[in-house]
Amino acid sequence: MNAAENKELVQEIFAELAKGNARPFVGHMANDFSWTVTGTTKWSRTYAGKEVVVRELFGALGELLTAPITTIGHRFIADGDYVVVEAHGKNTTKDRVPYNNSYCFVIRMADGKLQELTEYLDTQMVTTVLGERVNPGATLSS
Repeated sequence: MNAAENKELVQEIFAELAKGNARPFVGHMANDFSWTVTGTTKWSRTYAGKEVVVRELFGALGELLTAPITTIGHRFIADGDYVVVEAHGKNTTKDRVPYNNSYCFVIRMADGKLQELTEYLDTQMVTTVLGERVNPGATLSS
């Protein structure tokens, strides 16, 4: 796929994420997809493999945030296999604390699949809102 096609696909995926529908995102992940959360929070690390991302990252977020979890993309820039998305979340924890983080996602595409994602975000907000709320059953590293 070329840059324009990659951008269009990512825009379609984020249109669904804005509605709280993560199925297209998960459906377009390559099996060896990796997601890196930057920083030094309890959430910061590379989640390697589609199953790991769904179970350990999405699963832990699902335990902490009320459904639907939404991420709204508002700027998309594409160059070759890369699509950069500027976005923000509109979410609330299950104990009613707002969690509306700002993000920059750098996504590498390969053959119409999400291959790698690097997430840049407000790590202080993560620590303040989610840092002490990590699900003890999840395998997030400290």
